[in-house]
Amino acid sequence: MATQRKIDTVTSLSSQLSRAKSVVVADYRGLKHKQLEDLRKNLKKVEGEFTIAKNRLFKRALGDNAEKLADSLSQTTAILFAYGDEVAPIRELLKFFKTAGFGTPKAGLLGSVALTQSDVTKLSNLPSRNILLGQLALQLNAPIQGLHYALSWNIQKLVYALNAVKATKS
Repeated sequence: MATQRKIDTVTSLSSQLSRAKSVVVADYRGLKHKQLEDLRKNLKKVEGEFTIAKNRLFKRALGDNAEKLADSLSQTTAILFAYGDEVAPIRELLKFFKTAGFGTPKAGLLGSVALTQSDVTKLSNLPSRNILLGQLALQLNAPIQGLHYALSWNIQKLVYALNAVKATKS
């Protein structure tokens, strides 16, 4: 029988899911309460939220996406919601797990695309959004710079040739 507390939990999880750009389901066994509080503080800085919920309630909140994460919703489960940047909270979570020595990602959702444990790990190893945008800008600018250097070299060769002619005539 559904109690009001469970209904409120499902409603809260549903609203968090609707706002989140990416979601990671993780096993947090071994982490102490103080470590969880530190993790939550770190994730808040990068617009992430770490919540512990019952698997059955989280499945209800997932709705249609429940099938994608059904295998990973067993035993103890914590959920990471990334609201701003999709990758920064995931990177922070996995960095924290590595330093603490406990915890592993189980699976995730990037938008509506299901991610495996290895996909989540690969995603966390990507450079930050600003670095990727900078690399894209450099890649887009490269052909223009190449054209500029090619055209300016031809003009420089003409100037060198004219200087050589001037030097021979004087």
